[in-house]
Parts: sequence; structure tokens; C-alpha cells
Amino acid sequence: MGFLQSIKMALRSIQGNKLRSFLTMLGIIIGVSSVIVLISIGQGTSEAVTNQINRLGTNLLTVNVMDTDVVKLTQENIEKFQKIEGVKAIAPVVSGRVVAKNGNTSTQVALMGTTAPYQTVRDAQVSQGRFLSDIDVEYRQKIVVLGANTAQTLFGMDNPIGKYVQINGTSFKVVGVLASKGGSLGQNGDDVMVMPLSTAQRVIKTTNIQTLYIQGKSADQLDQVMGLVQRVLMNMFPNHQDSYSVFNQKDLMDTMSSVTNTMTMMLGGIAGISLLVGGIGIMNIMLVSVSERTREIGIRKAIGAKRRDILLQFLIEAIVLSSLGGIVGIMLGFAGGKLLAAMAGITISYSFSVSLIAFFFSLVVGVVFGVFPASKAAKLDPIQALRYE
Repeated sequence: MGFLQSIKMALRSIQGNKLRSFLTMLGIIIGVSSVIVLISIGQGTSEAVTNQINRLGTNLLTVNVMDTDVVKLTQENIEKFQKIEGVKAIAPVVSGRVVAKNGNTSTQVALMGTTAPYQTVRDAQVSQGRFLSDIDVEYRQKIVVLGANTAQTLFGMDNPIGKYVQINGTSFKVVGVLASKGGSLGQNGDDVMVMPLSTAQRVIKTTNIQTLYIQGKSADQLDQVMGLVQRVLMNMFPNHQDSYSVFNQKDLMDTMSSVTNTMTMMLGGIAGISLLVGGIGIMNIMLVSVSERTREIGIRKAIGAKRRDILLQFLIEAIVLSSLGGIVGIMLGFAGGKLLAAMAGITISYSFSVSLIAFFFSLVVGVVFGVFPASKAAKLDPIQALRYE
């Protein structure tokens, strides 16, 4: 009997037992759809975390000063970092909390004083107006750039550009509004006010730089630049390494990627168990099918069917069931993922390769768990099979 004839007989047998065939496929359907949905959630989470980290800026090193009484970073010694090979731009930051007012509306907001390169280093986009310039810092201009939430709180739907806000009793002209960046690693970049570094130092009443953002020219050089930055800090402040920290964005990215990849693998493994359970279901139903069709097998053998033909027929039935289950599972996986993303508001990232692997794994499950029932059917003695009641 030819291969195509075996496929036709297998399909005819499946069609003749629709309910049993569906129940057999159900385990595979659930398994494949679970693999796709859970791995898509894991990959989506990984992408969301990566995007959050990238909002901080690209190729970024952050120097945080914990004790400004010991480690006093000033504008003068910051120039030493600019001379380090591989450094593209530097943005010093002083920060504090102030009360900002516009008419009868007031709010407490985070104030940042920085320089023009901050826009590039931290990838700060402006939705209205402009950002700070070098001249603003040099001449201590009384201007501010508002975060998206701060602008809405103080001015509502009005255009704030060119208007003034009161900060600690002093008027500052609004020259720009930052584009909304949302929350990133526990920080909200929209509830801020940015002003020239020299101006902010007077408002906050400190000249000590609390944070220093250093942008490398490339990700490949970031580790080397970090080592040179640490060396410069050690020379500036010997025996005070506990008073500051140097934070590498690439290290955080690698750590978070490792965590999310582990989570994705774990979710995929859990879903893979469903596929194995589905395979066991196929084997059980096929064994029942062998028992029910014993006389049929005996008749086929009596009229000349070879052991190989019987083996092939039952094996093809198992493969067809698992492949159909895999196809339906893929469709349900994509539909379920979109529904979950819409309802729960989570990020889903589909992968064609994952869907393909899940489908081929379902085929493998069909072959592996279909071999035993097919082998049992092929080994039946035709005389004993014909006598079976």
C-alpha cells in the first residue's frame, strides 16, 4: 500500500471519530497555545525592560555621589572625565525638591540642574519649545524646561512656552516642555523641572554635583571607559570608594536580560509539560483505537497488508492528529496572546521561530507517542485478530 493511500485511510479514520479525534488533539492544542502565549509574555517582558533601560540613555555610565561632604564633584574636576578616551558627552546634575507655582496652582516637584549635553546623554526629547543651551548655563539664565506632567499640572491645556512659574519666590521663564517618557525603573521622568546647572546651584544652594552621566562612544568601549572613570575618581578621592558608585547601564541590561531569559525558559518548560501530557493522551487514545479496530487489522492482514502498512497507518494517524492540534494551537496562541495583552495591558512579543519550534515539537510528540500503539497494531497476529470480539 502506498504512502498516499495510508494518509487517506488515516484521515478517513479520524473523520469517522470526530469527537474522539478532537479530544485527542485537545492536549496538543492546549500545549502549543500555552507555549506560544507564555514565551510571548516572557519575550514581551524582556523587551519592555530593555526599552525602560534604554529610556535612561544609550551607552550610559552613571556616577552617583552618596556623601557630598566627602566627594565634592565640581565643574572644574569634571573636565578631567571629558579627556578620557571613549567618552562622547558628559552631563553633571544637581537635584532637589522645590515648590513651583503658577497663579493659584502649586505643586512640589523634583528640580534638576544640568547642562545642554543632558539632552543627548539621557535622550531627552522636547515636545514644545527648546532645551537648555550652553549660553543659558554660562549666564545663569532664569529659565526652566518642564516635564510633561509638571506642565499639565501647572498650566493645564494652555501652552506654557514663554510664561513664568514661581520657584521659591523667584520667577522663571518656561522655554520648553519635555516629551513624556513615563516611568523607568521606579523613576518618573515627567514630574520634573530642568534648569541650567549654574542657576539650579543657586536655587538649591549647593555647588556639589550629585550625579554625573557619562555617555560612551560605543557599547563595546563602555567597560573600558568605566574602568578609566573609576581610576580618575580614585585619584581624586583616595580611600573614599564607599562614598560614590559607578553604574554601568550595560551591566544592568545584561543582568535583566539574563533574568527575563530564565523566566521565559521556565514558562516555556511549564508549557512544554502540557505538550507531553497531550502526547500521552494521543498514545492512550491510539491504544484504545487499536483495541477497537483489532478485527479490521486482522482483515487487512488477511488480504495482504504487511506489518509496515499497519505500522504506517497508525503512525500517520498520530502525526496527523498532533499536526492538526499544533496548527489549531498556534492560531489559538496568537489570538489568546492578543486578548491577554488587551485585557491585562501587558506587552506581548510573538516569535515566528518559537511558533515553528512548538509546531515541530507537536509533530515529534505525535511520532514518539504514536510509535508504541502503531507497533502494537502491526504485531497483531491476523488469526487472533480475526477471532477478537
